[in-house]
Amino acid sequence: MIAADLSVVMPYALRRVDEFYPFIVAATAEYLIATPRRMAAFIAQVAHESSELRYTAEIADGKAYEGRADLGNTEVGDGPRYKGRGLIQITGRANYQKLADSWGMPLIAQPEILEQPEYAVRSAAWFWQTKGCNTMADGDKFGSITKTINGGYNGLDARIAYWLKARAQLKVS
Repeated sequence: MIAADLSVVMPYALRRVDEFYPFIVAATAEYLIATPRRMAAFIAQVAHESSELRYTAEIADGKAYEGRADLGNTEVGDGPRYKGRGLIQITGRANYQKLADSWGMPLIAQPEILEQPEYAVRSAAWFWQTKGCNTMADGDKFGSITKTINGGYNGLDARIAYWLKARAQLKVS
């Protein structure tokens, strides 16, 4: 994939493509998102989740996650502190802790690190691989990927539109 491919799939990303592209190349290599089929599915989900690289942090304040034990939010303030960040929104103290353990970084103390382009991309690729999305992408199970990322099918039509554009751009049959 080249930067121009991203610009076709995400036409509103504009200059952000140049900023994010080197990190996308590095993270997709690190997390084995290395085939055109996997890349198309990944880029489609990232395009939707980040509104074409516009957001690396959830717009909502995170209060809806307060007290959510299923996310590991057991301390007062965890909801807003560990709201979704990264190009595929890492959400909840437990997920931040898993990522911190994997990377050896202080994400519990500094969750906003995931808002930086490099770590926004890398966290998305980490989530993708750890949740088995490469295997789902290999089998064209795009709906399953959407449910894994989103918990449901929110924005499925828009995600599919990005996926079809990415597949065409990357010549996935």
